[in-house]
Amino acid sequence: MALWFVYGLVVLLVAYLLGATPTGYWAGKLLKGIDIREHGSKSTGATNVLRTLGKVPALVVLLIDIFKGVAAVWFARWFYTLPAITSAVPASVDLATWTDWAVTLAALMAVLGHSRSIWIRFTGGKSAATGLGVLWAMTWQVGLGTTLAFGLVLAIFRIVSLSSISAAIAAVVLMWVFRQPLAYQLMVIAGGLYVIWRHQANIQRLLAGTEPKIGQKHQEPGQV
Repeated sequence: MALWFVYGLVVLLVAYLLGATPTGYWAGKLLKGIDIREHGSKSTGATNVLRTLGKVPALVVLLIDIFKGVAAVWFARWFYTLPAITSAVPASVDLATWTDWAVTLAALMAVLGHSRSIWIRFTGGKSAATGLGVLWAMTWQVGLGTTLAFGLVLAIFRIVSLSSISAAIAAVVLMWVFRQPLAYQLMVIAGGLYVIWRHQANIQRLLAGTEPKIGQKHQEPGQV
């Protein structure tokens, strides 16, 4: 049983390290020799990369950040199919149920890793892109629906933060609509609340009408 829990910790560690890969930070260092956390909104996410480095770097960062979430979920599922792991399953444990919870925790660790990266002193982005990645990997219907919700709000309002918050709310609803496992539903609630919490400063600017739209420079210090 003790070894079984060690295996679980390995999954969580790998998922966290995948999420913690500081893509936007590296882009700033490689392309301009800057610490992107000292520019624009101070975030390492794709939106600040767009404002600071341009469209192509932002697209690359966005795709990699999404893939980090996908990879974390894929790894958790793959890990619990390994013969050495399945043979160590205690008789009292239902492997399918355990895997659902393992995937859920791996998803949360990837989301946490993106915003609190050990490689850059526990700073990072807002976890929206990585969160979208875990949704696509967990259940493509929810991933697709959340992406459409994000794109629709972005097309109407051209505000990334508002789109991210709307997508987080949509994901909660969609997990329930598609009757996903309880573990997945709880993950989306926890992850969605975390993403929204990470957007506190953005919410304040949205209420004040000062949140920048795509193409506008960020005028206010603080992390977005």
